[in-house]
Amino acid sequence: MAVNSPVKRRRTTVNQTAEGFLWGAATAAHQVEGNNVNSDFWAREGRRPGMERSGDACDSYHRYEEDMRLLAEAGLNAYRFSIEWARIEPVPGHVSRAELAHYRRMIDTARRLGLEPVVTLHHFTSPQWLAAEGGWTGERAVERFQAYVRAALGILEDVRWVCTINEPNMLALMAGMYKAAREDPAGAKKWMSPTLEGAARPVLPDPDPAIGTRLTEAHHAAREILRKHTDASVGWTVACQALTALPGHEDRLKEVRYVREDLYLEAARGDDFIGVQSYSSQSVDADGVVPHPQGPDTTLTGNAYRPDALGIAVRHAWRTTGHVPVLVTENGIATADDSRRIAYTGEALRHLFAAVDDGVDVRGYLHWSALDNYEWGHWKPTFGLIAVDRETFERHPKPSLAWLGEVARGGRTVLA
Repeated sequence: MAVNSPVKRRRTTVNQTAEGFLWGAATAAHQVEGNNVNSDFWAREGRRPGMERSGDACDSYHRYEEDMRLLAEAGLNAYRFSIEWARIEPVPGHVSRAELAHYRRMIDTARRLGLEPVVTLHHFTSPQWLAAEGGWTGERAVERFQAYVRAALGILEDVRWVCTINEPNMLALMAGMYKAAREDPAGAKKWMSPTLEGAARPVLPDPDPAIGTRLTEAHHAAREILRKHTDASVGWTVACQALTALPGHEDRLKEVRYVREDLYLEAARGDDFIGVQSYSSQSVDADGVVPHPQGPDTTLTGNAYRPDALGIAVRHAWRTTGHVPVLVTENGIATADDSRRIAYTGEALRHLFAAVDDGVDVRGYLHWSALDNYEWGHWKPTFGLIAVDRETFERHPKPSLAWLGEVARGGRTVLA
């Protein structure tokens, strides 16, 4: 393992072939590792009514090999996971060599098991000291992120896929929520995860474009560093809401979509790939985004059951980025009924491959998520291909894992 001297290599491109297509699942460090005590989110947990703690989470910090082995044995060939800035740099300027070595072991373990590691550098959480400086709204945020990326270079030099920032549009929304809470603590008493909608909060607020611009600057700076020192394909992932216009509201759709996702998709022009993350679809009228309809098909996060959203999202990302190759970095459904997960995913994949047939360059499909995990303040929504006993941490693969592995081995013909 080299953790000191990054080596510059010639960039290669993974072709979309049966052998090169990524079939896998995804997680995020804070949601599965447990005891991420130096992160800003850990400091916020349990401080508002309705907000649960992550605690030990799924204990994947120690059990990652078991998790990877289950994915590999099922037939998948890729695993997306994040490395945790708050562990690697617990105080400004102090880089933990032990934590870098830990994440390098994860990369090596994935490879040994036949899984292509797709590494995310920032998945919503930051060190507490960065939050104290104002987080992504602080004056030194981009500079701080650049230093973190440089610190991580030594373990990334042979990684083929690197996501700089996960869902910057959602991160901008969260940063805006945190800023508002600091300015008016009384106005933000009850916690509602930014990934949960429905009756409690019909429509997510718009992300702050000013914060989005700051995140774009950070992404481009990280991309430059990674391209200089590694051979990785570099991109970021965007929460794609598959928004559509109700009749007569096409101009309003353009306005809403720019603030919510197109700002971030346009920032990906020039990237090696765009990570598309899609779960459901919503309409737009004169008032903006129309709330998800609530009914028997509503998911555990309050979303409408819309497997067709993936096709809509992929096509829009492809057009808006100017034909940057697509990697589906998240797609799934929050449900306690695994048969619905299989049905949803199968239909989503059919829409995905219809887009491929129409010329969209898709490099892979990574299901969200590998494990039932901590959903940013809540444990009830279950997205995983693998259930986790909250007391013993015993893993229980669901039928959906074997099903997705079969699809990975047989390709789209299994979906016919």
